[in-house]
Amino acid sequence: MKHWNLFPILIGSFSLFASFADPSPRLKKIFNGRDLKGWTVSQGPDQWTVAHRELRVKSNAERKGSILWTEQSYRNFILQADFLMGDGTVDSGFFLRSEKDQIQIGISGSLKRDLTASPYIPGKGYPVEAKVSGILKPKDWNTMKIKVQGNQYQIWLNGQDVMSYTSSTIPETGPIGVQLHPKNEMSIRFRNIRLAEL
Repeated sequence: MKHWNLFPILIGSFSLFASFADPSPRLKKIFNGRDLKGWTVSQGPDQWTVAHRELRVKSNAERKGSILWTEQSYRNFILQADFLMGDGTVDSGFFLRSEKDQIQIGISGSLKRDLTASPYIPGKGYPVEAKVSGILKPKDWNTMKIKVQGNQYQIWLNGQDVMSYTSSTIPETGPIGVQLHPKNEMSIRFRNIRLAEL
């Protein structure tokens, strides 16, 4: 009886499988859950606090807008964060490389309705709208994932692919910002803010 040496076959099969596998890049914390190290505030630093490993944002009496920027700039990346919308008219979001491209969280100040996960472009408004009906949890934690590659970005909300867009305004590199919209009374909380460079 002839015995076959299966070891090379198994190794070859594993290598073939590995070549087709597309493992997700490892996300690393860019918010340490203790303080704002690695970030800088444009104005109104009293509106940003850290508690219970969460980034908490609450408008002050003057209701001035503010942006929390990463000190580091990024080119291609995946950004992932959990958010919980709080009191008031929540109008927040993530800026991608500059203030020219924003991913909305909450109520649009111009359209007066929730446009979470949709891109806002100054001068263009909301060129596309994310499909988040039945996905967004207004009173619970949500997870948003943003993939930015060149001038294209794609958004997932709670694991569902909800929007993709090709931008003519996004710069090649820049920091990431978290927005507190001016003139609103609002609060929002973030946690597990992580990023992987591509």
